Amino acid sequence: MRISAAQRAENENRVRAAMDRLLRGQLPPGGKCDVKTLAREAGVDRTAFYGTRPYAHLRVEFERRLDAMRETGEIPDPREAQITRLKAENTKLRERLARSEETVEELSDFRSQALARLAAQHEEIVRLRQAAAGTNRVSRLPAPRTTVIGTCS
Repeated sequence: MRISAAQRAENENRVRAAMDRLLRGQLPPGGKCDVKTLAREAGVDRTAFYGTRPYAHLRVEFERRLDAMRETGEIPDPREAQITRLKAENTKLRERLARSEETVEELSDFRSQALARLAAQHEEIVRLRQAAAGTNRVSRLPAPRTTVIGTCS
């Protein structure tokens, strides 16, 4: 079915108006910032936006404007913005988790080394005590005196 030039111009105006609304972030309930929603909002068959169909140039314009907005960091679709934000947050959390795992591993290694050093020092003390017990050249110091504070009557 052929449409007149006036009908085509009217359809193009509706498509451009719908395009502007979608790119401003005025999305209908359940809609996205995509060609399917654009066609539904403009009241035009979606297939008219593809191939050599009459509104293919409007689809190209819509996608170009949408890509330009995304490049500047402006995302008209709140769901896409949320997905982008959550992906960035997920990446940061994964990096933080990796750093935490590294820290835990380093601290576990440090703990193991500290325990090994303490065990070696304990063995050295035990060995020195045994060596000192076998000689007469080492004299023992008297135990420290403890002073008892009495009560006055």
